[in-house]
Amino acid sequence: MVDKDNERSSADNNLKNEQLNQYRKQNTGKGKKMTSDAGLKISNDEWSLRAGKRGPTLLQDAHFYKKQSHFNRERIPERVVHARGFGAYGEFECYKSMRPYTRAHFLQEPGRKTPIFVRFSTLIGSKGSKDTAQDIRGFAIKFYTEEGNYDLLGLSFQVFLVSDAMKFVDAVHAIKPEPRNDIPQATSAHDNFWDYVSNNQETAHMIMWLMSGYSRPKSYRMMNGYPINTFRFINEEGKATFVRFHFKAVLGVHALLLDEAGVIGGVDPDFHRRDLIEAIEKGAYPEYEFGVQLIAEEDEFKYDFDVLDDTKLWPEEDVPVEIIGKITLNRLPDNEFAETEQSSFDPSNLVPGIDFSNDPVLQGRAFAYRDTDYHRLGTGNIEEIPVNRPIKQVNFNQRDSYARHRIDIDRVNYHKNSLAGNTPATTPPEEGGYANYPGKVEGFVTRDIPSQSFTDHFSQARLFWNSMNDVEKEQIIDSFVFHLGHVKSRSVRQQNVEMFANVDRDMAITMADYLGVNPPKGTNVKVTKKSPSLSLANMPHYAYTQKVAILIGNGFNGEEVSQVINFLEQSGVFIDIVSERFGTVTGSHGVELKVDKIFTTTYPVLYDSIYIVGGRVENEAKFTQDIYDFVNETYKSYKPIGVATTAQSFIKVSNQNNLAGVVFATNNPNFNQDFVRAIAYQRFWDRT
Repeated sequence: MVDKDNERSSADNNLKNEQLNQYRKQNTGKGKKMTSDAGLKISNDEWSLRAGKRGPTLLQDAHFYKKQSHFNRERIPERVVHARGFGAYGEFECYKSMRPYTRAHFLQEPGRKTPIFVRFSTLIGSKGSKDTAQDIRGFAIKFYTEEGNYDLLGLSFQVFLVSDAMKFVDAVHAIKPEPRNDIPQATSAHDNFWDYVSNNQETAHMIMWLMSGYSRPKSYRMMNGYPINTFRFINEEGKATFVRFHFKAVLGVHALLLDEAGVIGGVDPDFHRRDLIEAIEKGAYPEYEFGVQLIAEEDEFKYDFDVLDDTKLWPEEDVPVEIIGKITLNRLPDNEFAETEQSSFDPSNLVPGIDFSNDPVLQGRAFAYRDTDYHRLGTGNIEEIPVNRPIKQVNFNQRDSYARHRIDIDRVNYHKNSLAGNTPATTPPEEGGYANYPGKVEGFVTRDIPSQSFTDHFSQARLFWNSMNDVEKEQIIDSFVFHLGHVKSRSVRQQNVEMFANVDRDMAITMADYLGVNPPKGTNVKVTKKSPSLSLANMPHYAYTQKVAILIGNGFNGEEVSQVINFLEQSGVFIDIVSERFGTVTGSHGVELKVDKIFTTTYPVLYDSIYIVGGRVENEAKFTQDIYDFVNETYKSYKPIGVATTAQSFIKVSNQNNLAGVVFATNNPNFNQDFVRAIAYQRFWDRT
């Protein structure tokens, strides 16, 4: 007689055995090459990187650090910064071969595509804060290359708050909520931060970015990314070139107004992630052109900025950005926690052909990120989490710790060895093993600043100010007044007015007037140079993916409205039908439209434009008032407004308004084209 229970148990064991096969891994054996846990081939696993044969070990020895720190955690929290984020998968396509400058495999051939994962984030707030906080944003990319993972961590500003990693802790402590009461959340509008700013004046340049529209992006799709550090490209001949990277939004960089960002953060704190989801689901994939700025090593001291100083940008007029590829985001994660929250980005995940420079911030970041995630994710096995796994085979001797999914069946777990034929074996650089650039190091051990250029805190801050148009300058002043207006200490307000007089005296005088402090004693540095590429006014403008609310009731002109909707959709404009209640609204010729939103559940600040149609509803008085609220909010935010032939009564013409950006359908055979052009224009700053 067959024992059915034993038979079932045996089958279960076999199924489990088969399931575990995918986790069984053998590192040793013929042909096995040693790699890092990110898939990088290791060329030397015996000697650490030092400053000279008899010199001290260098912090930038990423292999030693990973090997040792992983071992430290072989026995068995929310991010400190960039806690609030959202991610998407996509691909990078190389446009132009970078072979003359780098041996990096994914940059060798035009048309070569590399899978990627991108995480966007805010810096200041907690995981539960709002997307639209006025803040610097993260733009981190993981390239799953054939040589191992390459992580490139960027920000939405071209410059950083500090010029040495030593001060990063202090800057973050200052910008985070005040420690006695944990207030305020996700904002720099408090005493501690501005006290830090005025007493650490290398912050001046980044503060100008923080007070500008760059800190309030309309969308992640309309935000640039700048890995603020200086790296080296290394070619096959071993020649190095300094490089900075750019990710330029194809739609251009566009900003929310200060008040808009605040209101949206209250009515829809998930505004940016919701926008990204909607765009990808509709097939309007976010795109960013990938560019490089290159400076030959022999030209290191040619410019009026230090190439290693992260508080300075490389002006595009002096060092052009060469577009070499494009990234496209085309797939959303299946599980936010498993993929986005557990994603880890490490500046020391490099590939052959890319190396560190002596950039003092980069040198510190190479240590900080991996160590932070070892603590945060509670394990040394970060790269085993599916989103972080490289696409190439990995072989290494690190073992155990939490979240170990691999079942290592090797007897040998050390290097060198004879029992396994000294495998996994290292790979010489000429066969693809990673080797650090042999840059010359000399001098005394010191904490001196790298050059006097590092102490010039205001020339580029002044360059940024000079590059703004009048509207942008006014908005920067308004932002300064808003943030410093929350500072209780009159002394701190006064110190900041004195500090930013170095950027522009007139700006500081206006700030002083609003902030109730004395006019500044000093004046701005004598810099007249401009960089037009910094002004948001010079960014590309498109109607594509702009979002329009159609305010409508029953009895509308079906033919007219249908033509407008069809033209908007053909132009790639996103639309929401907004009415009194859910269901459908019906117009002439039997045209029916499904209602997407009702006035109770949506707000004018969530749209880039409105198209007023009007119509009949049950509660006419409330419907009319709701439309007026949309019109007034949209008008004062300088956004375009389209007016159907049935809706002219909603626009009040007077001597006090010039109706700039308001497009009427009455007696206008080109209404569709005119309205779409207005949507593309986005803001009509000359509106009165």
